[in-house]
Amino acid sequence: MYETKVSYFVTGATGFIGRNLVQRLLQREGTVYALVRAGSRGRLEELRTSWGADGARVVPVAGDLSQLGLGVSEEDLLTLRGEVDHLFHLAAVYDMTADAETQEAANVEGTRHAVELAGAVEAGCFHQVSSIAAAGLYPGEWREDMFEEAEDLDTHPYFRTKHESERVVREECGRPWRVYRPGIVVGDSRTGEIDKIDGPYYFFKLLQRARRLLPGWLPTVGIEGGEINIVPVDFVAAAIDRIAHQPGLDGQAFHLTDPKPKTAGEAIDLFARAADAPQAALRLGSDVTDPAATLLSTGLKLFPPAKRAAKAALSELGIPPEILTYVSYPTSFDSTNAQAALAGSGIEVPPLETYADRVWDYWERNLDPDLFKDRSLSAAVRGKVVLITGASSGIGRATAVRVADAGATVLLVARSVDKLEETKAEIEAAGGVAHIHRCDMSDVEGVERMAAEVLAYHDHVDILLNNAGRSIRRSVALSYDRFHDYERTMQVNYFGAVRLILALLPAMRARKSGQIINVSSIGTQTNPPRFSAYVASKAALDAFGRVIASEVIDDGIHITTIHMPLVRTPMIAPTRMYDVFPAITPEEAAEMIAGAMVARPKKVATRLGTFGELLYAVAPKLSDTILSTAYKLFPESQAAKGEGEEAPDKAPTTEAVAFAHLMKGVHW
Repeated sequence: MYETKVSYFVTGATGFIGRNLVQRLLQREGTVYALVRAGSRGRLEELRTSWGADGARVVPVAGDLSQLGLGVSEEDLLTLRGEVDHLFHLAAVYDMTADAETQEAANVEGTRHAVELAGAVEAGCFHQVSSIAAAGLYPGEWREDMFEEAEDLDTHPYFRTKHESERVVREECGRPWRVYRPGIVVGDSRTGEIDKIDGPYYFFKLLQRARRLLPGWLPTVGIEGGEINIVPVDFVAAAIDRIAHQPGLDGQAFHLTDPKPKTAGEAIDLFARAADAPQAALRLGSDVTDPAATLLSTGLKLFPPAKRAAKAALSELGIPPEILTYVSYPTSFDSTNAQAALAGSGIEVPPLETYADRVWDYWERNLDPDLFKDRSLSAAVRGKVVLITGASSGIGRATAVRVADAGATVLLVARSVDKLEETKAEIEAAGGVAHIHRCDMSDVEGVERMAAEVLAYHDHVDILLNNAGRSIRRSVALSYDRFHDYERTMQVNYFGAVRLILALLPAMRARKSGQIINVSSIGTQTNPPRFSAYVASKAALDAFGRVIASEVIDDGIHITTIHMPLVRTPMIAPTRMYDVFPAITPEEAAEMIAGAMVARPKKVATRLGTFGELLYAVAPKLSDTILSTAYKLFPESQAAKGEGEEAPDKAPTTEAVAFAHLMKGVHW
């Protein structure tokens, strides 16, 4: 049975673990028979080609996991009888998100049919690739000789079906058998290669978002969680191959697990480091998180709307609720049998820190779900009606040209018809479609008229971009007798925008579709001095959007706030010192808006803006001290003093310019 040249039969040979195991088996002498369904024949042929000359020793056998005896024909049974030294059964559903019926059919009945085939062909040994999930949620150390002791198997169908499939092998297999229980299998430790998202991969999107929002050096608070036993596929395949060929080990189970596993918090931090995302400076232990989790679980049961909200939040992050089970997993795994069988072979689990970067890199380059979405602006706006206020210059004009080029019908709104005509002409010259709707956004009645006109001519608006705005840079000391500054900014930045939203929103809700994008400012996050009128008006619109978002989310309406950094537009021209400050171009700002139309996020912000928001939340006095320094560094403009916009401003000092470059994007 254990001679050098042997024959193998493998189910699930085209699967992730299966193809890695077959590659190992081909390094030995003998033939590998691979069970294939009609739909998997092409995949097997691809793999045979990749295995080179050795691939010719892989012989396809037609069959099906759902059929008695795996549906292998009588002719093939005659060929295989007495020829199969090792039957490896890997075909199963390795997915906690699959439904119970699917898992029952594949994991339990599929194993039963594989056992039937093993008996029919008189296989030398039946090798069942199970999972650590067979332990259920056993509290404490689970040994390899344990089986009946499993607990809480009904917590999830995956636990129960993996346990029951082992029972089938133990009680119904008339041939010698061995069971392998791998930990949570991730990509190859040398290449990171894997073919599907599972286990810790579900948290990668969260890490990616954290990287985009926060600087990698920013310390955060995380959770410790229980042990999470992660192993790379190359170790699993090598260990199965090695143990399967060792004599005298029948009737045993082997834990293919890491003898020195990381906690969930440690594992997440290692992947965060690989992702250049913030890592936890402090991780809360189970003495804190377990009572909180129990309280939260009870609360969710008693308050169904909260449960719905929690599911929605996880869904947005792409995290199946079932995966959270592993964050506080109560089971550790003894691997004495496996370690003894592998002794002297050099086969061992590499530390996660030595290959986490490869796992992350392969996922981000090949499996990130966003890679398979049509992320083009054209896909987001083609054929849609996009209304842009402030479209005569700057950000509005650049955005109008950009979205019209992508196939949108653009409605241009501003006070200056002459400039709108120029924008329209540019769009039409490039083959786009644009319409002019003149309106002064500070005139609420005019906004009502324009909105009615738009709905009469175009029926609806798919995307509303509230871009028109007014900025005033003046300290409060110079504003005591200028209450009209606050009225003017509120009139354009808040009341005009809100009136337009109220006019167009009913049609959006009736169509169950729409997006409202409010161009706000980095100032609402960083609170720069001298902008009390401007920042307050923008913050009012921010708050309005946040409040109504929960009211319209079920109608398919997305509300996005863009905290725009300093942009070189006519609006900042009166403040001459901005000429030497770093600022993005209108085209770069338009790119930010285009990205918001594609992804439809809740908000778009720079890292510095997000940091400013966080700093004020955790250390507001420190934030005030920093801003006070800026207040003293940057002088009042001559226009703010009432000396006219043409009066020359005092040139900023070298320190002020350096500070502006350090705090790039903030308007001081």
